[in-house]
Amino acid sequence: MQVLQFTQVVMKFMHSVLRRLDLNLLLVFDAIYRHRSVVAAADELAISPSACSHALSRIRDSLSDELFVRSGNSMQPTAQAEQIAAGVADALRILSDQLTGAEPFVPATTTQTFVFAATDYAVYALLTPLIARLEKVAPALRIKVLYLTRQECLTDLREGRVHFVLDARHDQEVGFEGLEVLDCFTDDYVVAVRKGHPRIKKVLSLDQYLGERHIAALPWSDAGSVIDMALARLGLHRDVAVQLPSVLAAPYIVASTDFLFTLPRRAVLPFSRAASLVVHPAPFEAPCYTLGLLSNKQYSSSAAHRWVRKQMLATLSAL
Repeated sequence: MQVLQFTQVVMKFMHSVLRRLDLNLLLVFDAIYRHRSVVAAADELAISPSACSHALSRIRDSLSDELFVRSGNSMQPTAQAEQIAAGVADALRILSDQLTGAEPFVPATTTQTFVFAATDYAVYALLTPLIARLEKVAPALRIKVLYLTRQECLTDLREGRVHFVLDARHDQEVGFEGLEVLDCFTDDYVVAVRKGHPRIKKVLSLDQYLGERHIAALPWSDAGSVIDMALARLGLHRDVAVQLPSVLAAPYIVASTDFLFTLPRRAVLPFSRAASLVVHPAPFEAPCYTLGLLSNKQYSSSAAHRWVRKQMLATLSAL
């Protein structure tokens, strides 16, 4: 009897909290938490920034907490916001799954936006053919691509601000509980030099490779060069003359200099003719380049999410 009375008291308290709270405000809370921005949250929810700010004020009053405080250009969650964020996200996901279970995802009419974090090479190698495919079967679907640091990618993926991350998977042990990884393709590293290079002819030796100056592409600003790490394991070092945040700009620099560029084979072959490049095998034991599609299991159960993954697999099969 005492247990029943205690349960009734708890449920009465819970329902009193919910009665004070417009459940639509949870959508606003979740969007601001994921984006750390009122403007970005308003854009996702298709409301005005002023309406989003008003909704934030209402949920602050309901929960008697600031929830988010401005820090620079972002809205940082308070301790209470951090405490309830995961539960709110889970509740919204469960409600969405239950309420839309009878209403199937329709690619031909959906206007949903999917957010990818990717390097320029990943956009070129995989997102370009995927987007071409999606245009035909889901003409109103939207794709947004972000260039972030690797740590930002994982944080945003974990917290739902990013739906997919396209990342090179070498030997790094990165991730979080619930991270799902699909290996898209594996490629080998090659070395590009300009045609008519004064010192490199038909064969590129290791001594020649180490004696030249190099271009290094570091698309994730918080991650080091995989090639330099591979050389370091062999007790070797190369002279990097130019460091770039982009893979796709480098072949054109190689074509007008004597610099060497080590990159995945798929990245250089389309440019080898246009940029007058010669491609050599890497003269040392380089790791394979594996492009992985990362997603968060917590958010991947929706029909829309599963459909995009299916389109990704179909695109890979076609490639």
